[in-house]
Amino acid sequence: MSRSVIVLVSLLLLAGCASNPYLEQSLKPAAQRHESKDWFEKEWGKPSGASKRFWGGETWTYYRIAGGTQRILGGINPHECEITLYFNKEGTLDDYSYSSGC
Repeated sequence: MSRSVIVLVSLLLLAGCASNPYLEQSLKPAAQRHESKDWFEKEWGKPSGASKRFWGGETWTYYRIAGGTQRILGGINPHECEITLYFNKEGTLDDYSYSSGC
């Protein structure tokens, strides 16, 4: 019994940590091409927030609503998606990450 519970919990954790194929199709090629901040601002709009990185460069954060779940008494609980872009000193995309809500 306990073994099956452990397996079930493990599978749920793995499913929760899965990546988003739609975001990966957009972000991975952009990272490989080392797209600039200007390109992202043109394609995605202004970021929700920006901050300087310790060793130079910038971190941009975008917040988006990515669907939602219906409430019991009506309405929707939105799923918030946080996308973080890390730019190097030259202003090109160095790395990226996004939250599990995406």
